[in-house]
Amino acid sequence: MHPVVSGFLAVDSGGSGLRAVVGTAERGPLARRESAEPVRTGGRGIDPGHFMARLMPLVRALTAEAGPVRLTAVAVGAAGLASLGDALRAELPGALARELGVRRIALAADAVTAYVGALGSRPGAVIAGGTGLIAIGTDLTGWRRADGWGHLLGDCGGGAWIGRAGLEAALRAHDGREGGSARLLASAEEVFGPMAGLPGRLYPRPDRPAVLASFAPHVAACAAEDPVAADILRGAARHMADSAAAVCPSGGEPRVAVTGGLFKLGDPLLGPLDEELTERLPHARRVRAGGDPLHGSVRLATELSTGPLTLPGDEAMLSVTTRSGE
Repeated sequence: MHPVVSGFLAVDSGGSGLRAVVGTAERGPLARRESAEPVRTGGRGIDPGHFMARLMPLVRALTAEAGPVRLTAVAVGAAGLASLGDALRAELPGALARELGVRRIALAADAVTAYVGALGSRPGAVIAGGTGLIAIGTDLTGWRRADGWGHLLGDCGGGAWIGRAGLEAALRAHDGREGGSARLLASAEEVFGPMAGLPGRLYPRPDRPAVLASFAPHVAACAAEDPVAADILRGAARHMADSAAAVCPSGGEPRVAVTGGLFKLGDPLLGPLDEELTERLPHARRVRAGGDPLHGSVRLATELSTGPLTLPGDEAMLSVTTRSGE
């Protein structure tokens, strides 16, 4: 019979659902599960009751698979925590302590877990790009963020931004206005049908940002032979470098990394981004991201299970609750 060992639970909560890992500091991750249903957001922000209802079946399956592990620490990375996480911060640590008996709980914004997954506990800046875009940086004394304000007010250079710019260029060509792209027009009509009907198909949809972002790969595919598409990606790279420069530590040799599905667009985006980052942040060292936000939650949970976190706390971005004697 194997002895019971102390372990951790790491959680990544986002728009596509929950992902969770159980492991130990000595052996690393032992079991992984996911749920495709995202946690609800309502009038109180992220719903802690629904979070626990989605999480507990995963935890039961994970602990059964991992073997005799007693959970002592939990790290949760949650999309929207910084702006919609008041109820989660108020109620989730107590609920986790009651249900799991854990003593140490870290709640982190998904930008923080993206950072930790990419760079670990080192000073630098991370650009996290998907449908939206945010940059986050730390000098290990505090956190700074730039953008991440959503597709109507920001997320400049993100997938929805690129897709919208590509569709605007397509509509310019459709109208005969300057700045249009016949190649993007043809691509847009292949994807969405006749341009005259695009507003009626797009505007009523609740998933507009994702629909806009779905056109970003088509912009990238056109960039090699279409100067308008190439200029859009150059503009996106410039916005990303602006955000990275706003959060990157000014001293030493900070690291800079990118993470997220947007960067699967490859060289048409990464090429100009490398050039912009070299110009804006000549003192920074560009490195490959070590992992994704779930990896970041695992890193936080591992560190939390063995001692205090080395990364700085922040009321909205990264908070730790310790329950003595639980």
